[in-house]
Amino acid sequence: MLSVFTSPARYTQGKNATAALGREMTSLGLTGPALIVAGTSAARLLASTWRKTLGEAGITHAVFPFGGESSQAEIDRAAAAAKELGARVVIGAGGGKVLDTARAAADALHLPVVNCPTVVSTDAPTSALSVIYTDDGVVQEYRFYRRNPDLVLVDTEVVAQAPPRLFVAGMGDALSTWFEARTCAEAHRANMRGGTSTLAALALAELCYRTVIADGLAALRAVEARVVTPALERVAEANTLLSGLGFESSGLAAAHAVHNGLTAVPETHDYLHGEKVAFGTLVQLVLEGRPQPAIDELIGFCVLVGLPVTLAAVGLAGATAQTVQRIAVRACAPRETIHNLPFEVRPDMVADAITAADALGRAWSARPGK
Repeated sequence: MLSVFTSPARYTQGKNATAALGREMTSLGLTGPALIVAGTSAARLLASTWRKTLGEAGITHAVFPFGGESSQAEIDRAAAAAKELGARVVIGAGGGKVLDTARAAADALHLPVVNCPTVVSTDAPTSALSVIYTDDGVVQEYRFYRRNPDLVLVDTEVVAQAPPRLFVAGMGDALSTWFEARTCAEAHRANMRGGTSTLAALALAELCYRTVIADGLAALRAVEARVVTPALERVAEANTLLSGLGFESSGLAAAHAVHNGLTAVPETHDYLHGEKVAFGTLVQLVLEGRPQPAIDELIGFCVLVGLPVTLAAVGLAGATAQTVQRIAVRACAPRETIHNLPFEVRPDMVADAITAADALGRAWSARPGK
């Protein structure tokens, strides 16, 4: 199997980076008309900046309001709007599901795509895939595309204005990257592009974890104060670029499969992707039998910044054995990434690991001063 590393053509990040969107696009040969698939907050915060920066670049545009779920129905609506506009590029502006929809619509029309995340709540913006959900919010499939985005632009001034919970969720997603990448590399499993990991991808995945652990709390305090600091810049890069390159070029394992299992239970639907991935990461470390100091470091950080380490924290207080088994069965579905572990994984093993992880999280949270 060949080693494969994949990435967007360009990544741009910084305070007020949206003002450079038009210039960044033209430097890559991207021209209008552009359809902007936009979340409500993105449109409210950035509409005037889009008019100025795209107007100066001679790029006409229209805004398509995102409907709330990256489902096939929403993708079809966005693609139809782009076709009617005669769009030559699709821009996604908002959270992870907005960007997933923009990528899918662009791919359907064979158009380039620009991703402008207004929150750093997932590592999806740099990737060549979308997570497709049903209209009811259950994970349906990973959809893979021929190429990564042409441009990813992260405006940290906008990121700093977003709800802190979204920033924390991004750290939860990023925390999983190193553990899943390491597992895939040790097991010689294929990454998201069908090749094995490179040294570069593994190094970025580990740097992602270390950056979040080192700077996560300070970055969270900056977001709570709505200011941009070096710590916020570093963690925004970790949540987006380092985690995105790390997961796509190294692979996913149990953490994301457990997330997918959790989505099968309606009580978890009010919780964010990264929140459920954080608990899934703890489950993966338990399932693999990783050393207790590594587990303690993960739990300690999660508790510090408010990431879930128990079933109750993702809406499943008092979960029955049947509910846990349902999550485990979905996590072990055929072709799920949990099968990248270097041993056979069965639902009963995953159910035990979920229960044990929950017990560890509850014990830590009950410590004096926690």
